[in-house]
Amino acid sequence: MRRGIGHGLRLGVAVDGVSLWRSSRWRAPAWTPLAEQAYAPDDSLHGDFSALGQALEQVLPAGEYAGWPLSVVLDDALTRLWQVDLPQGATRLADIEAAAALRFQALYGDAPGLWQSSGAWDARAPFFCAVPRALLAQLTRVALDRKLALIFITPQFVRSWNRWQGALKPGAWFGQLQAQALTLGVPREGVLHAVRTVPVPHGAGHYWMEQTLAREALLQGMDAPGLLQLCGAAPPDWLAPRAPGALICSAFAPPGVDGASSPAAQLALSGGRA
Repeated sequence: MRRGIGHGLRLGVAVDGVSLWRSSRWRAPAWTPLAEQAYAPDDSLHGDFSALGQALEQVLPAGEYAGWPLSVVLDDALTRLWQVDLPQGATRLADIEAAAALRFQALYGDAPGLWQSSGAWDARAPFFCAVPRALLAQLTRVALDRKLALIFITPQFVRSWNRWQGALKPGAWFGQLQAQALTLGVPREGVLHAVRTVPVPHGAGHYWMEQTLAREALLQGMDAPGLLQLCGAAPPDWLAPRAPGALICSAFAPPGVDGASSPAAQLALSGGRA
C-alpha cells in the first residue's frame, strides 16, 4: 500500500487480539481500521508469544506496508508497572536501577532477565515499566520482516498518562479503565506518586468507585480525591451528577471512531495520533 503524506500505522495489542489502524495527521478521516485478528493467549507471560507473532503476520501482510512507521500500544495486562522509592544515599542512576530490579522481583516474583524494563523517572518518585522480552521479540521480528519503522512500544497506561497528565485539575486523580480493570495514577506535588490497578466487578457503581478510591488514598497516606478524571468507557452511573462533597468522575473525550469497539482497537486509539 502506498503511504500518503502524514500517514502512519498504529497497532493495539490486547491479551487475545490485535487491531491495526491507519492514522492520518492532516487529512480526514483521522483513523481508518485496517485489520483485526484474534489469537490464543499464552498461559503465562513467560511464553514465547508465537500465537501473537502469527496474528501480527496476518494483519501485516508481507510487502503491504514496507517503509511505514508503526507505533504499538500494549494492554497493561501484558506489562508490569511499579514505583521505586529512592534508596537512601543513592547518587547514581545505577543505584535506582538496582533498587527497581529488587522491587520488581519482590512484587511479581519474576526473574528480571525475562523482562525488558525502562524508566521514566523523577528522583522524587521513580516510575518503571517492563515488557516480556519474548513479546518484544515477536513485535520487532515482524516489523523487521515487513520493513516497518518502529516508532514506539508502550503500555496503555503510560500512553494515556503522557497524553492527559497536563489536563488534570488540581487534586484530581487519573484513571484508565480497560477490560474490567481500573488503573489509577496518583499524583502528588506534580509527579506521579503511585500506580494502582484494581479489578472492577461487573455492575460496579459510583459507591464502589468512591469506596475504592477512599481505600487507595488510605493506603497512600493521602486524602481521598474529590475528582477522578478517566480514560475509557465509564459506566453512566460513575458520570452522573452528584451532591456537593461527593466524588465526581469526569471522562476525557473518547475517540468516537467507528469500529473501535474491541479492546484491541481501543488500545490502538489510546492517547491520539501524536
